[in-house]
Amino acid sequence: MLDEATMVRWIAVATLDELWEGEMTSVLVGDELILLVHLSAGDIRAYQGYCPHQKTTLAYGKLDGHVLTCSAHLWQFNLLTGEGVNPKGCRLHCYQVEVKDATISVGMPHGSG
Repeated sequence: MLDEATMVRWIAVATLDELWEGEMTSVLVGDELILLVHLSAGDIRAYQGYCPHQKTTLAYGKLDGHVLTCSAHLWQFNLLTGEGVNPKGCRLHCYQVEVKDATISVGMPHGSG
């Protein structure tokens, strides 16, 4: 469904039953790999699915609270903001997330995915 006001297309990618608090997974939307994370208190985030360092799939990493450590070279990201923790100066691309009736949808810019 396309939201004309923001030019975002909402794509259903998972349900709350499939992604429990403290879990993360990769979802494929078109040719975009997206990291979907269920943080504490129902906070769900979506980021690019690959580490910006060497394109390792981030869902293979270790989630400790809201800090994700990439499995390949231990780069770390704050999943509350998408900002790099180690090293600083890098950032994950963030996607909009919407939860309606226990369905998690990701907002894709019009023309992508």
